Amino acid sequence: MSKILAIESSCDDTAASVINGNMVVSNVASSQVRHGKFGGVVPEVASREHQKNILHVVQLALDKASITKNELDAIAFTQGPGLLGSLLVGVSFAKAMAQGLGIPIIAIDHLEAHLAAHFIDEPKPAFPFLCLLVSGGHTMIVRMDNETDFQVLGKTTDDAAGEAFDKAAKILGLPYPGGPLVDKYAIGGNINAYHFPEPDVPGFDFSFSGLKTSFLYFIRDHVKKDPDFVGRNMADICASYQHRIVTYLLSQLQKAATETGIKNIGISGGVAANSYLRKMLTEKKNKPGWNVFIPKFEYCADNAAMVAMSATFKYNAGIFAAMDVTPYARKLVF
Repeated sequence: MSKILAIESSCDDTAASVINGNMVVSNVASSQVRHGKFGGVVPEVASREHQKNILHVVQLALDKASITKNELDAIAFTQGPGLLGSLLVGVSFAKAMAQGLGIPIIAIDHLEAHLAAHFIDEPKPAFPFLCLLVSGGHTMIVRMDNETDFQVLGKTTDDAAGEAFDKAAKILGLPYPGGPLVDKYAIGGNINAYHFPEPDVPGFDFSFSGLKTSFLYFIRDHVKKDPDFVGRNMADICASYQHRIVTYLLSQLQKAATETGIKNIGISGGVAANSYLRKMLTEKKNKPGWNVFIPKFEYCADNAAMVAMSATFKYNAGIFAAMDVTPYARKLVF
C-alpha cells in the first residue's frame, strides 16, 4: 500500500496528512487566528505564517502516523486555486522534500480534493456521483464518473455562497469569519420572518451578487426606520437569509439531479459545514429517493486529509507532476 504525505496551504490553514493505502492515518492542521482583526485573510501574513508552521505540522503528521519520511512513496500538495503566496510555500516544501527523498510529487487541485473528501470514510458514494461544492470562493455542481473524471455542470457566475454569508455577516456587524456566526444566530430564528428574492439564472449556474445587494438595501432601509432593528431581530434576519441561500442551492442541485437522473448526491466544501444545509439535504433524501452523502465537519473546511485521498487516486492512476510544476491562483475547470 502506498504511503503518501499530503500538504495543504491554499489559504490560512497549514495542514498535513498521511494516508496509508486508502486509510488516513494522520490529519494535522494549524489555523491562523491573526486575520480576524483585519476582517479577512491577509495574503502576505498568511504566507509568512505558513513558513513558520509547515515544518512542525509535517513532522507532527508523520509522528502521528508512526512512519518516517523514508517510508513515504510520494508527496502531494495543493497546487491551486488559492492564495499564490500561501500555495508557493506548500509547493516549494513538497518539491524540496520529495527531491531529497527521491520520490515523486503529486499536484492536487483544491476543488478536486473537496470532492475526494467523500471517499475518506464509509459510506462512500457510488458512481456516477453528483456533488454540490460550496465554499468561500467557489459554488458549483460537479458530476463524478470515477475518481479522476469530473464534469462541471454548473457554477457561479459571480460570487460564491460562502461570500454571500460572509458579506451579510459584515453588514450585520459580526466579526470575521462571519458565515458560521450567521448559522449560529439562525438556529433560534424564524425562516419566514423576512423574504429575500431567489436568483434567477438559467441552467445549473448560480448567482449571489443580486442577493447580497438586496440584503444590503434591506438592512439599510430598516435601520433608517429603527436603529435597533438588527440587534432586536438578529436571529430572524439570519434565519431568513440563510434559508434563501440554502433553498436556492438545493433547488439548483435538485434540477441537476432530475435532468441527469443521478441518485448519489452529496455536498462538500466549507459551506457544507452549515447546519441548515446539512439538515435540509438530509431531509431531501426521503423525497426524490436520493442516496445522500455529507462529509464529517473536519473534512468540510480546508484540510490535508482530502488532499491525501485525492493524491491516492492519482497515485493509483500513475498521474504525477514534474519538478517544474508551479501553483496557480485560479483555474476555470479541473
